[in-house]
Order: sequence, then C-alpha cells, then structure tokens
Amino acid sequence: MTAQATKVIIHMVASLDGYIEGEDGDISWLEAPDSYDKGISDEDSEKLSTEVLNSIDCYVVGSRTYEMAIRLGWPYGDTSIYVFTTRDFSDERESVRFVSGDNKKLIHDIRQNHKNIWLVGGSELVKNFIESNLADEICITFTPYLLGKGTSFFDNLANENALHLKDVIAFKNGFVELWYEIKK
Repeated sequence: MTAQATKVIIHMVASLDGYIEGEDGDISWLEAPDSYDKGISDEDSEKLSTEVLNSIDCYVVGSRTYEMAIRLGWPYGDTSIYVFTTRDFSDERESVRFVSGDNKKLIHDIRQNHKNIWLVGGSELVKNFIESNLADEICITFTPYLLGKGTSFFDNLANENALHLKDVIAFKNGFVELWYEIKK
C-alpha cells in the first residue's frame, strides 16, 4: 500500500458554535432532540453510516478520547486504533496500539499499513495534525446546539488553511455534516 493511496480524515461532532465537549467533558448535548423533515431518511442515514464505518480500517485518537471511548462502551470494535499519548496505558484488545513520539513519523508508519485513517479526537491532536499538514480531509458534523463554552474544535490554529467542500448532508435529527478536502 502506498502513502498516496491513504487518507487521514479528521472526523468530529461539534455544537454549532464549534465545541466538541462542554465544561467538565460533558457530551450529553449530543443527544439533544430535534427534527428536520428535509433530512435524509433514517434508512439512508443508517446505510450511509454502515458504508463509512466499513471503509475505515484505522482510528487515531488522543488519550482523553481513548478514555471516553472506554466509558461509552468502546464504539471501535476490532478496527485498528492508535492512541497517541505520552501516558502509560494498558489494554488487552489486540487492535489497540499506544504510540508516542514524532507525529509525522508515526503517521507515516501508520499510512504504510492502512488506507482509510480516521482521526476522531481530541482537539490538541487535531490541531497538531492540521498545523503539521498531516490531515487530508475534515468531516465535521454540527449538532443543533449552542454550548457557549467548553473544548473548542479549532482553537487558535497557527496557520490558515483553504478547504474544498466535498459534500453536505442534512439528517432528520437536525445534524448537518460538512465534508472538506484540505487544499495543500
């Protein structure tokens, strides 16, 4: 597998004002009820989600996102997951690898074995990947909710980045997904 064939896609869910978690790590707002009649059907949404999930062969997360995934019941199944951390963890899952060091070298090595890499958090790791030019696309799903404060998705990026809109999907629950290619 060549590095050109791989993509690193940042995927986050955020409040409309750009927060990925509320104060003290609260994410209960992710379940805020809403409805939008023009959104794609639940059946189409489920089919789309299944297609996307089946295409992912690797997840990249930071340590706090890893801890949250454990608390939420481990949504990653047996898909390979790399936890970027300097902290000591242990996990009996064969699919989990804890890595640290130079992110450019680490992602280069991961690209050698994976085609569709999804970075799903956290904000510091996302910021580092964007600033280091390690990400190829950003898929962000906005919820119909304003938090006002919390952990910002894009907080004080060091450089500007032009994006190309690839897709927009509105869902029946009021969520809107925007998918961008990062222009390099």
